[in-house]
Amino acid sequence: MADRGITGFELWRASSGTGADLLWRVRKNIVLPVLEQFGDGSYLSRIAAADDRAHRDPAPVRVIEYTLDGGDGTDYRLITTVCDPDQAPAAELAALYHQRWEIENTLDEIKTHQGGRQLVLRSQYSDGVEQEIYGFLLVHHALRDVIHDTAHQAGLDPDRISFTRTLNAARRHVTDQAALSPLTAETGPLPHQP
Repeated sequence: MADRGITGFELWRASSGTGADLLWRVRKNIVLPVLEQFGDGSYLSRIAAADDRAHRDPAPVRVIEYTLDGGDGTDYRLITTVCDPDQAPAAELAALYHQRWEIENTLDEIKTHQGGRQLVLRSQYSDGVEQEIYGFLLVHHALRDVIHDTAHQAGLDPDRISFTRTLNAARRHVTDQAALSPLTAETGPLPHQP
């Protein structure tokens, strides 16, 4: 999956050449002629290199255009290598595309909320940096596990439970944060920094 700023015919051709199925959002100004209309609202089209005005070597794509219900009115336009609507209906692909943003949210949770704006990894050695990163990932996984279990018990979608509120609740319940510093190969533990 890719967003509008990452698309291009050569990249499409190279990526689809690996055998992977693609689902990319494209800009509204790209001309995508309707070659065949499908029952799910999507249609078959083709794309070609920008400098190939004769369209000598186009790539077939299926186009899915929609606006989210209850959204801000933004029109979305996706292209996919999956040209058979029975294999992947348009509504399923549209929902799948929006799930892609969950990784962006996860990175934001770890970097911005869990680590904080002033996060600096303390270790000066690669093993220590790796240990700190694993620590952040393990804490994130544990918090997400708590969120999942809580949502499951309440019959809710886990995406509806705030990571920030869960993180703050966990921080309130940890009475004394560990003040362990990474070991150095030469001197042993670093002195505690207040």
